[in-house]
Amino acid sequence: MIKLIEKYPIVSLLLFVIVMLGFTIDAIPVSIMEARNFISAREMLTDNNWILTTMNGEARYEKPPLPTWITAFFGMLFGMKSVLALRWPALLFLASIGISTYLISKQLELTKSHSLINGFIVLSSFYVIGITIEAPWDIYTHGFMLMALFQLFLMLKHQKTSIGNSLLFVLFIAGSVLSKGPVSLYVLFLSFVIAYAIALKPKGNLLHFLKLISLLIFGIVIGGWWYMHVRIADPETFAVIASKETSNWGSYNVRPFYYYWSFFVQSGLWTIPAFISLLYPYLKSRVCNLKAYRFSFFWTIIAVILLSVIPEKKSRYLMPVLIPLAINIGFYIEYLIREFKGLKDKRETFPVYFQFGLIASIASLFWVIWFFSSSVLSGVALIRFIITAIVLLIIGIAIFKNLITKNIKTVFYLCIALMLSLGLFALPIAKTHTTTDYNPISEFYNINVDLYHLDYVAPEMIYNYGGKIPSITADEGYNIPIEKSFYLLTRTTQPDTIEVLSKLYKMELIDTYDLNRTPKDSRSYNNRLVNQLYKLTLK
Repeated sequence: MIKLIEKYPIVSLLLFVIVMLGFTIDAIPVSIMEARNFISAREMLTDNNWILTTMNGEARYEKPPLPTWITAFFGMLFGMKSVLALRWPALLFLASIGISTYLISKQLELTKSHSLINGFIVLSSFYVIGITIEAPWDIYTHGFMLMALFQLFLMLKHQKTSIGNSLLFVLFIAGSVLSKGPVSLYVLFLSFVIAYAIALKPKGNLLHFLKLISLLIFGIVIGGWWYMHVRIADPETFAVIASKETSNWGSYNVRPFYYYWSFFVQSGLWTIPAFISLLYPYLKSRVCNLKAYRFSFFWTIIAVILLSVIPEKKSRYLMPVLIPLAINIGFYIEYLIREFKGLKDKRETFPVYFQFGLIASIASLFWVIWFFSSSVLSGVALIRFIITAIVLLIIGIAIFKNLITKNIKTVFYLCIALMLSLGLFALPIAKTHTTTDYNPISEFYNINVDLYHLDYVAPEMIYNYGGKIPSITADEGYNIPIEKSFYLLTRTTQPDTIEVLSKLYKMELIDTYDLNRTPKDSRSYNNRLVNQLYKLTLK
């Protein structure tokens, strides 16, 4: 099986993502960032707002439109209510990151087997997967940038700028800028160039480098056309949003310089190998290609430093660091595959046994979760759980067996099989496991009534509703553009406004909508996903 996977590496990486998440990822609730993207995509289709993008009928210029265009295209084909279909573009870009990592690794003159390992590591890293849900714009901008970096690598390595490489480089740079501005240029591109200069020492004449710089500028200009258009078409709104976004860099979510220095933990399954791969003095004499290892090492460290100097810090901003880190981890895994059977020093063998033994133990004991579950599984959920437990038990036992015989390559691919099984079998359990309070607002859209919201309404609620929910305020309570009655969605966080409205309208509580799938005592429960629906009738 491993030989077949290695024979078709690109197909294997693509199938890994599709099988792991392609049919089950809709089990995860829509995140706030996703909801914003989906709403804007829906309004592109319904209101034709393809350039001057909107969210709930209001200007939404915080993010460039390319990811939303792609989402809208899938929504046009499969419907805007299909969360699975709307998430497929992000999954395809996730797969592209694995494939690009493989291709760059090959250009580093690593073996096909080693390069494929790097691709699988990045695709199975915790936050690389998580970012497709939490902040979908990031997977697009970094996906495009990694494709651009592969083209740049080819042009640097072969010291020539062919028409094909140049065109693709420009288009991918433009795509990255049109997905999330200069973010990936800063953290992924700049760190790549510096690391390449330090470790690989680019060759070529001045004219060649001037051509590359001109191609870069050309790509940035093409990607920046949308910003210029919006600034000209809607200057006041653009200025307000731009001012708010730039001020956030230095005043919002400010964290200390060292905030990101536990970044290797974000690789999830590969946390221990990630840490060991960063021990440069230990690994430099053990890797198969020191120049390539130095490149991935400096690429990783420089990317973290660049992120650390920005005052605003969030965990999700670390996602691009996991790309070069995956290549770095690959050197350690390749070393273990090559040399582990001959290792005698317990200082080297203990982390390996601990890492993979822990994974095997968790897989083998997955069934124990059922005994500690706060609710009783039944029906389809119980069947899925039993299937998952059996599959993971088999994988866990297989990891133990191959760990004892020191067959690290098989152990590695069994870990990949574990991740695939969790996505394919375990993830759908979440969809069948919801609280009795869960009450989506989607059915109310079909009633065809006037619906407004008074105070904050979560983007997830607006997306779930299926259309726009206009806002009203207290002073507009006397001239709301309706005749006799309307419906009001509120969190009743403005009692004064409610009092004003109650003098003019008879208010009747109709329902409470709750998009939380977890109970109220859960850490993941969120009050902003709860709204009350009132019917207001003129007195």
